[in-house]
Amino acid sequence: DEVGWGLHPDAQGKGYALEAAIATIDYAFDVLGWQDVIHTIDPDNVPSQRLAERLGARNMGPTRLPPPFEEAPVEAWGQSRAEWKARPRD
Repeated sequence: DEVGWGLHPDAQGKGYALEAAIATIDYAFDVLGWQDVIHTIDPDNVPSQRLAERLGARNMGPTRLPPPFEEAPVEAWGQSRAEWKARPRD
């Protein structure tokens, strides 16, 4: 199961994506009962990679998106429910 983010350039760098991702991942694990969460991130999108790291995700390597986006280069980042609960908090 995937949690992603995207912001208008005027809203970037203000902590909105971090706050929203934390709330969404908490909801996914605590309410929806997900056991794992991933984020698919373009290998050149350093700000999203840094956000994934702040969320405690690890880079699991290249992956493919479903059609019609299967040619887009992406890496899967993610963590398990246990890793999420054990992560250091900001």
